[in-house]
Amino acid sequence: MHNPTLQNYLSRLHDNHHEHGAGSTLWLDEQGRARGRYVNATLTSAFQAIRSGDDGQVLACEGYARSYSASDQGLNIWKLLDYAASDDESVELDRLCRLLHAINFYRQVESVHLDVYLSVHSRLLAAVAGNHGMAFRRILDALELPHQQIILQLPLITPSQRWVLTHVAENYRRNGFRIGANAGNLAQASDLLERLRPAAIKLDISQANDAQAQSQLLEQAERQQCAIIFKGIESEKNYQALQNAHDTISPYCVQGFLFDRPRAGLNANDGQSPALQAPVNPGAQVERKQRF
Repeated sequence: MHNPTLQNYLSRLHDNHHEHGAGSTLWLDEQGRARGRYVNATLTSAFQAIRSGDDGQVLACEGYARSYSASDQGLNIWKLLDYAASDDESVELDRLCRLLHAINFYRQVESVHLDVYLSVHSRLLAAVAGNHGMAFRRILDALELPHQQIILQLPLITPSQRWVLTHVAENYRRNGFRIGANAGNLAQASDLLERLRPAAIKLDISQANDAQAQSQLLEQAERQQCAIIFKGIESEKNYQALQNAHDTISPYCVQGFLFDRPRAGLNANDGQSPALQAPVNPGAQVERKQRF
């Protein structure tokens, strides 16, 4: 543990759970993972690596809320509650998940060299009144955890939500967070790049279908110091097609089951996919930038 304030907090969580048992809302399990209770569900965190597209280096990870499972393969809790929870309950759950992810990320020594992506649920865009991100920033400050490593990842939106997204992004930015965005296609990614000035944009691999537009987006993103992350990569065929489509040396990132399954630990280089054991396109190597 490299953060003494967090270590003290985790020690209190451990002691409180042993003292109060099932009455605790947040506690540590036998493996040292933070777990939380929401209604009758027990939640914890799983992390999936985000890697450099050309050499496979792990640059960041994304936190996912999961129902607790000893096998690391718990259920996606948001899928279970999307239509059952009210807006207020969704806000409460979102905040609990972000706290769990922050604790489970920073308690691991590998976090020193990584960024972490934490998703903001779509219901929070309109449901939260006031200053988005202020409550989370206060918790991080109290635990002396560096907010600079956190990218708050905004959801995919409809055209009518553009102004809400801009407002929320500015609130998070004023509280010191970097912003990530999800794009439905290459054109929307370009629009988000200009309008939100995010630190990262995610785009599903299924939308990576125009080589010229992709190259233009990557070059534009590099100029604006924004990481483009192609997600949902599940086959080496997808990955190879992505590599072959680029005629630019601009860097990009990849994420998907081809490379990593979400799990509790951050040591994502273990069991690396053969697709990432060597650079696919050595001629496209560029100096790695700290911003990724």
